[in-house]
Amino acid sequence: MVLEHAVLPVTPGEEEAFAQDLKIALPIIRSAPGCRGAEVRREVEDPTKHLLLVQWDSVEAHNEFRNTDLYQQWRALTHPHYSGKVGVDFFVTHFSEPLTT
Repeated sequence: MVLEHAVLPVTPGEEEAFAQDLKIALPIIRSAPGCRGAEVRREVEDPTKHLLLVQWDSVEAHNEFRNTDLYQQWRALTHPHYSGKVGVDFFVTHFSEPLTT
């Protein structure tokens, strides 16, 4: 399994509209084949910066999603809110212990 990490730079003043569109967009990405879960977190110090975390079966599953109508739906809902380029990285577990006890 891989974890997609994407920083989403939301245009100032569009945070609430972005949050409303996420209510529709997250179920779309979660329904994609190979997606194990997705969430978006907002940065505390800068409410225009959001972090998308998606668990995929593989990077290939992510790439296949990008070639679907589901991705076009995701893109239509989220991308109009971005003020800049989205950086996407993929991570695999290297060392893990629970974050909480």
